[in-house]
Amino acid sequence: MAENIMLTTGNGFEGYRIKEYLGIVSGESILGGNFIKGIAASMTNASEQDMAKVEKAKEDALNKLLKTTKKRGANAIIGVASAYTTLEGGSFGAIVTGTAVKVEELPKNDQLLTKDLVVMNYYARLVPRPVKVMLSEVPGGDVNMKVLFFNYNMDDIQAIRANVEFTNLYDERLIVKDVDFVFRKGNVTQIEAEPVPAQITVNDVLLLKEARVIISKYATPRGIFACNDAPINVTMSAKRLESLKAKRGIDAVEKYQTDGMIWTCNCGHVNEAGTDECVVCGRKHDDIRITTTFNYEEMIDKMREKEYVMEIKDVLMDYIKSIDAKYRLQLLEIMESGLQYEKTRGNMKDTVIEKVEKVFEEEDH
Repeated sequence: MAENIMLTTGNGFEGYRIKEYLGIVSGESILGGNFIKGIAASMTNASEQDMAKVEKAKEDALNKLLKTTKKRGANAIIGVASAYTTLEGGSFGAIVTGTAVKVEELPKNDQLLTKDLVVMNYYARLVPRPVKVMLSEVPGGDVNMKVLFFNYNMDDIQAIRANVEFTNLYDERLIVKDVDFVFRKGNVTQIEAEPVPAQITVNDVLLLKEARVIISKYATPRGIFACNDAPINVTMSAKRLESLKAKRGIDAVEKYQTDGMIWTCNCGHVNEAGTDECVVCGRKHDDIRITTTFNYEEMIDKMREKEYVMEIKDVLMDYIKSIDAKYRLQLLEIMESGLQYEKTRGNMKDTVIEKVEKVFEEEDH
């Protein structure tokens, strides 16, 4: 908590629910002069005084982020991320970004369990897109279930029939068939179903890690529509998907990518290269384009072959001259932090690689 604004790098807060999304916010702080020369450019060791200035710049950027967030009328920020950049003349900048939201605290009842699961599949066409399954224990020990759908066309969706497939920690599947989800207000962008019995136990909920929602049909005032498309499975982990949604929107299911002939939007739709905006979700190509030319995925693949952070750092140093200067200092800080934690907490390989990936996936603002 900072100045009454709640902060998280994730996409939510335990014990709270998001009432309203108020858009991306950012704060930045610039250190003038030739500060970055010899740190990010020549890769020499930074002094304690230099690092203190870096931390101060980051703190100033965070304070600006908080002020902007309060002006939006938000009381929390999700998907908080920081980055460093170099400007012309050797100036150094710290940038902190996130998504401003309004949250409210859930009724406190230590005996009742709740759990939210991101949906690990999607549909390419403009059918209601399931994005989150919400499970909650009710008095008596039963479990209710709701699903949040993203409604691109803002059709007046009255009901959706679907199978809900859960995967637990043992990679076993629990399938709840032909669930009818109904909606009080179905003509908005995000539609939340009324609670229905989940047909699973509280103990089942504790073991769940993922969910898929397979739509068979849906009803609107215009008629009943079958969904005969095969659902597309998300290729990343649930944790990575949550991070992507926090940065790119609740309907996001894929990282942006392009080969010059086509480009894949965050909503998963593949567009022709000359298309200025996605034909499904309307995202502007220029807004989501990743401008770095460095092939970080090749570097990360080599990092995954290593066992310890020291070895991962060696891989980074092999590529360091090819990496944009604005990323170098941040990556080195990740390595140094990982090395220190590995001394006391054991193997930090996965955590360090995840942080490295996040650096390159942050928006270029």
